[in-house]
Amino acid sequence: MSTRTLPLRGAANPSSLRDGTNPGSFANAPNLGGALTFSSPDTPGMPQPSDKTAWDFLPPGWRREGDRAIAPAGFVPVTQLEHARLGNITPEMKRVAEREPHLSAEQVRTEVAAGRMIIPANTQHLQHALEPMCIGRASKTKINANMGASPVSSSTDEEVEKLKWAERWGADTVMDLSTGGNLDECRQAIIQNSRVPIGTVPIYSMIIGRKIEDLSVEVILESLRQQAKQGVDYFTIHAGVLREHLPFVQRRLIGIVSRGGSLLAKWMLVHGKQNPMYAHFDEICDIMREYDVSFSLGDGLRPGGLADASDEAQLSELSTLGELTEKAWRKGVQVMIEGPGHVPFDQIEYNMKLERQLCHGAPFYVLGPLVTDVFPGYDHITSCIGATAAAYHGASMLCYVTPKEHVGLPKKDDVKQGCIAYKIAAHAADVALGIPGSRDWDDSLTKARAALNWEKHFELAFDGDTARAFHDEDLDVDTDFCAMCGHDWCSVRISKEIVEFASGKADGFTRDKIAQSAALTPEQREILEKRGVLSPEEIHRLASKTRKAVGAEGSKGSCHSDYVEPQTAQQIQEQRLVQLRTKPEVSAAE
Repeated sequence: MSTRTLPLRGAANPSSLRDGTNPGSFANAPNLGGALTFSSPDTPGMPQPSDKTAWDFLPPGWRREGDRAIAPAGFVPVTQLEHARLGNITPEMKRVAEREPHLSAEQVRTEVAAGRMIIPANTQHLQHALEPMCIGRASKTKINANMGASPVSSSTDEEVEKLKWAERWGADTVMDLSTGGNLDECRQAIIQNSRVPIGTVPIYSMIIGRKIEDLSVEVILESLRQQAKQGVDYFTIHAGVLREHLPFVQRRLIGIVSRGGSLLAKWMLVHGKQNPMYAHFDEICDIMREYDVSFSLGDGLRPGGLADASDEAQLSELSTLGELTEKAWRKGVQVMIEGPGHVPFDQIEYNMKLERQLCHGAPFYVLGPLVTDVFPGYDHITSCIGATAAAYHGASMLCYVTPKEHVGLPKKDDVKQGCIAYKIAAHAADVALGIPGSRDWDDSLTKARAALNWEKHFELAFDGDTARAFHDEDLDVDTDFCAMCGHDWCSVRISKEIVEFASGKADGFTRDKIAQSAALTPEQREILEKRGVLSPEEIHRLASKTRKAVGAEGSKGSCHSDYVEPQTAQQIQEQRLVQLRTKPEVSAAE
């Protein structure tokens, strides 16, 4: 019996059934209702959580009594934050609890009231097809997909198509970042067709047809009101970029990479005045409260390269965002904070936990971060590595990065690749944090894999079409091995055959001995055509070619060891399918 001590800290086992032999999460014990809901252990020297929440920033005339607040007579709540403070469980909170099985509706209300969770749900968008969801570290990690027409690419129809595509591949929210075409038309079409919350960066539409230096307070407020009326669920407002921060940018390698941040920096330099988004923040809050539009306080000074990460410009702005969070909460408006995009891996935990401190636990919404700058074309990978760490250390939502980041406007397949990379990051973090039930999906697929139940394997896969197509590219027959190892070397088959092992014998996962692979679907055929490994003729014949080769016309392939003797299956495999390079046998006499 082992005497080793594992670093268990009381986190829940992410497997509901405690399947397998994994002892459970090494994360901290969850503290729902406290500053640390699901959290990672601190590396020495990390910032500690704030001792304040949204409860410490009630509107004038309000008072707290226990876990409820008393508002002035005649007050009518509008926002989810206001309802939560007053003890009201809204239909949106109930729906969120249904979608987050580890949380009750009362726990959702508690988290919203504390400002640690938001439910971005514009009252106008709720009249369409919006499915209420939440963003907060007590819930599962969410991902956002960006899209939008540019002056040189895309159209409204194409953006709506990309919206549907992003929803299909797991985007929890979508941001319309259009800078070209008919912005109002595109935005309205996206809102009317979306089941997920929609965010925008309103300054983009504010400067259409005018120079940034001509932007006025009246234009700012009117544009915000128009988008709020349309049903936008959250606004990115770059109110934290201040005049006094700009000198910190001068020695950066790549300056200001945020479009909103750079535009407002130019406005301040031209006019010699403070950021109008900051100066008129209270008025902006009033408009957003009217429609329950949530703040996504923008990181206009985020680093655009590793060389500029965690610098004075970025962290000074973050401190200002903490100040603005307090102001928004006093106005009854929900808030999340946007975070950096390029951060060395070793600095990610610090960035996440500093935000938790300065912004009093408001949800952190981060772009990536990218952990290296030298892989353009693959930045969905460089960034989802950082995103996994970010979510584990406290981020609540991850803004996806696609393969087109830094080089162009993402197309349909780029959206898919970005969504999948970020679903991997979000799910991996949830398992690591010990969110109850988060590993159940993994365990089910492991059971199917152990049973060599290919049909169930692909059914459970996030992208079953791609997994099936990749499998059938090599071996389109229901075998108890795959083309990677072949029959003799298949460790999973060997483990399954050992009677004393539980492997491959889970109820409901053992496969039917006479099951056969189905023909390629159109989606699977398209995947193989894009890969270009097989010729069009080979893809066309794929469904029948392999079965014929192994004597499987009208039946299971003879190479299946459940159908024939293992020696016969091995012989057929060696002769017709996979030639394994093995050392020649050496006789005992030698």
